[in-house]
Amino acid sequence: MWRKLKITLRMIRFEHTVFAVPFALIAVLLAEDGLPGRGELAWVLLAMVGARSAAMAFNRIADLGYDRANPRTRDRALPSGALSRGFAVGFTLMMSALFILSAGMLNRLCLYLSVPTLAILFLYSYTKRFTSLSHIVLGFAIGLSPLGAWLAVSGEFAIPPILLGSAVMLWIAGFDIIYACQDVDFDRRTRLFSMPSRWGTARALEVSSALHVGTVGLLIGTAWLSQSGPLAYAGIVAVAAILYWEHRIVGPDDLTRVDVAFFNMNGYVSLVLLAAFAADVLT
Repeated sequence: MWRKLKITLRMIRFEHTVFAVPFALIAVLLAEDGLPGRGELAWVLLAMVGARSAAMAFNRIADLGYDRANPRTRDRALPSGALSRGFAVGFTLMMSALFILSAGMLNRLCLYLSVPTLAILFLYSYTKRFTSLSHIVLGFAIGLSPLGAWLAVSGEFAIPPILLGSAVMLWIAGFDIIYACQDVDFDRRTRLFSMPSRWGTARALEVSSALHVGTVGLLIGTAWLSQSGPLAYAGIVAVAAILYWEHRIVGPDDLTRVDVAFFNMNGYVSLVLLAAFAADVLT
């Protein structure tokens, strides 16, 4: 069981939770104008882990047939047989239950919204079958995390977490487009939809750049409405520089550093921004 769990965590890229969790923590800091109670923070983190893990495992189950056919993904845990489909289904159900339980422990509003949120997270796995806007759907699903975290500690909607969630949506969509450039030929052959397969790599990368410009604009709007100080704005400038460099190292004719852009640099984006906003709020 322990071996299967380790394989599952590798399958869902558990370490990539770093992409979304820092934005949820930024929302918590802004909502509280400081640190929340340990109990609240623990349930927010458990909710994030449960939701993302359930969504990633479900995605691997839904895409099993495509992963078997794609040379880039056929060595993953489910296509290779390292994990059974039944085990993945059980893990998905367990993580879904963790998310719903954590949401319920936070407040009633979060509990009511937990099941619709899971539905949105699971829906993404099928969007590539019928729309090239699947990248936006993925961004929207992950962009719910700051709004959910805000609701967890404040219990009410507000504009700053909506702007922050929108920034996450554009950021995720932008780098998911970059990642999808690796599978253009496969997507066209299997009639899967993505911006690179529909419009070509060059135009898709232009869309990705525009989305990341929008990300920076929405982050500035979040900082302004939250009355943040210079440290937060410095973090946004650093994020803009990272995103600019991300687009410098990936081009239509050179996709050799997609993994660096996708896995490394986007991790820096979220961590740098969290450090900047935390320093601004707590000092």
